[in-house]
Amino acid sequence: MTTAQRSEPITVSSPFLGTATGERPRLESIDLIRGLVMVFMALDHTKHNFLNENFNAMDPDVTTLGAYFTRWITHYCAPTFCFLMGTGAYLAGRRGKTTLELFWFLFSRGIWLLILEFTIVKLGMFFKYDMTEWAGVVYWSLGCCLIFLSLLVFLPPRVVGAIGVVMILTHNLFDGVKSDVFGPFRPIWVILHEGGAIQLTDNVKFVAAYPLVPWIGVVAAGYGFGTIYGIDPRRRRKITVMLGLALTIGFVVLRWINIYGDPFPWTPRATPLQTVMSFFNTHKYPPSLLFLMMTLGPALLGLAFVERFPPHDALGRVLRTFGRVPLFYWVLHWFVIGFLARGVALYRGNSHFQLPMVYFWVFVVLCILYLPCRWFEGVKTRNKDVWWLSYL
Repeated sequence: MTTAQRSEPITVSSPFLGTATGERPRLESIDLIRGLVMVFMALDHTKHNFLNENFNAMDPDVTTLGAYFTRWITHYCAPTFCFLMGTGAYLAGRRGKTTLELFWFLFSRGIWLLILEFTIVKLGMFFKYDMTEWAGVVYWSLGCCLIFLSLLVFLPPRVVGAIGVVMILTHNLFDGVKSDVFGPFRPIWVILHEGGAIQLTDNVKFVAAYPLVPWIGVVAAGYGFGTIYGIDPRRRRKITVMLGLALTIGFVVLRWINIYGDPFPWTPRATPLQTVMSFFNTHKYPPSLLFLMMTLGPALLGLAFVERFPPHDALGRVLRTFGRVPLFYWVLHWFVIGFLARGVALYRGNSHFQLPMVYFWVFVVLCILYLPCRWFEGVKTRNKDVWWLSYL
């Protein structure tokens, strides 16, 4: 396909995808899963502000089941969101954009996410603007991923997906390569694979919390996955289930063998429960092959399930709303959580609670977020031709 050609409008025959046919279908199954991810995200970030916890929740030797599960379930956020962002990028190209237009859209959106990460999101996360330390976290990673993906869209989508799969499968081969061996080029390896701090000047450092290579692989794999949305819904669901099962079963087998896929093998512990915790405690920073298999497998199964059995009750409406305005939600939720935590601390002397009360505060956060997200969803729905709204 040349840059002058336009992609054919995607044809959708599933009643769960919003519209029967046209150039701008609403993929409700993706919205629902993405909305669920946003709820888990609120849980993770509310926990950090409200939980009275002075131990590593993922350490089987010191954690509790509640603390472990609360942290573990939030592992699904970043991989699922990243994968579906790649899928959304493919679908954006199927809505009438030329390849060159898709390149520019992804490239410029990536730059925009980087700007947000180091301005508004930084302020919302820390409620201060420290000029001496800069952290590359979620939107740093997503922004860079979109920039890299924009360079790949000139290739066939299945080739892009294959590149992503290879990156996911092989990046742990380089775990033993440390950045110090690269001398003056150390920062490049830190950013791409190892993660950690980079001293920019005597007083300023950058922390690459989300090394890029595996996340670029996830986005590229999601882009390739998007091709299945042009086929028959029943066959699409079957493929999605098969992929989800393959990843989930593959995770169990590969983790059990304990040879490759994660820098920290699991070990038998004092109790069966602690051993199970060790088994499922895979490495996130950067995400190992096993971490991604553990999270993306069930996420794909969930995607197939909600397409076949979409919730139409209040829960479904809430999840769809959150899933349709993820960037707006992301920026807003930091400020809602931050103001709540500081208000509670001012009232009672501190904002730290035991775990059950944290879930209460998560519910409060979601209730506060729903109405503005519902409003902004309506703004985007009524103004589909306003180009800059696609960046929010």
